[in-house]
Parts: sequence; C-alpha cells; structure tokens
Amino acid sequence: MKPEVRGRKSEVGGQRSEVRGPTSGLRPPASGLCPPASEPMTESLSTRIVRLLAERKQTLALAESCTGGLIAHRVTNIPGASEVFLAGFVTYSNEAKQRFLGVRAETLAAHGAVSEPVAREMAEGARRAAQTDFAIAGTGIAGPGGGTAEKPVGTVFIGLASPQETRVWRRFNPGERLAFKQATSDQALGELLALLEAENGEALGTSNIQ
Repeated sequence: MKPEVRGRKSEVGGQRSEVRGPTSGLRPPASGLCPPASEPMTESLSTRIVRLLAERKQTLALAESCTGGLIAHRVTNIPGASEVFLAGFVTYSNEAKQRFLGVRAETLAAHGAVSEPVAREMAEGARRAAQTDFAIAGTGIAGPGGGTAEKPVGTVFIGLASPQETRVWRRFNPGERLAFKQATSDQALGELLALLEAENGEALGTSNIQ
C-alpha cells in the first residue's frame, strides 16, 4: 500500500501555500514527475526546464540549504543554462539566510530554519535578490542528527516563487544524506517543471481556441 499523504492549503500573506505532511516513506511530488531516489535519474528534468525557460525567455534563481548546491549543479550541467540561470545561493546557516535572502530573524525564531515560512521567505528572497521570474528554495534535515518528533530526519520544505504566487511543499525523504539530497533536488526540479508545463498547456489551449 502507498503511504498516506496528509495536506492542507492555507493563505499566508495573501499567497497560497500547500504544505504536505510527513509520510512513512519517500514520496514523489504531487505532479508525479519525480521517481524515488532509488530509481535511476537522468538530467531530463534539468534539460526540459532549461529548454522551457529559454523558449519563454524567463529566468531562474535558487536558494539552497540542505541540498548544498546540488540543484544548481544539475541545472548548470545543461548546455544553455547560462541563458536562464542567473544566481544560486547556498545559505546553510541562519545568518546567511538572513543576510543574502532577507529571511526574517523572527520567522526563524518562531518556526525554525526547517519550516514552511522559512522556505517561502527563502524562495521569495532569492527571486527578489536575483530579479528572476522563478526561484526554488529548499530547507530540510539531512541527518543523521537534528530530527525531532515533529520534524524527523528526512523532512524538507520546498518553496517555489513565481510571478503569480509562492507555493511550499513539505516532503519526507528518509535515508542517507546523498539520497536525501538527490530526492529533494528531484522534487524541487519536478515542481518547477510541472508549473512550466502547466502554464504552457494553458497558453496553448487559449491560442487554439482563438
């Protein structure tokens, strides 16, 4: 049986947030695009993202904590990435999150670095600092230490800021650190790709009707 995913949607600061509860095992994002880290991965996610952003003449920034620059590594492996990828911030400490992304000290104090509000502020801060169309953020607990009953090792929050809204997903990626980082990067890129493809589909549908 597949593990149950519990979720809620809330409005924070006039923007929609989708927060998924922890699961008993590794789950792909809601879009269903990303397989678990145990399955072989190619760079198809990054390739498609770079191509779609280039076609749309749009840009991307990244704000990474627990993935340590892995998402940027995957994006920059793709020829043509320089046309769309403007900046990557690896803000591992709370101080760096505040200094480079504008995450508020009160947000960190109230919710902790691994939380929906911090992932939101990281994504929005990266998009603002780099002046891009989109920004992805990730903050989580890679382990083996640092987990709690409320936020066990493997918990991660992924934020995606776009011109329309900022969305945040909670995921649970248990396992050793490298597997955690790979799964988190898969999910973050998968959510961006799902958004780009959905927007392209809506645009094509409108064009066909006209």
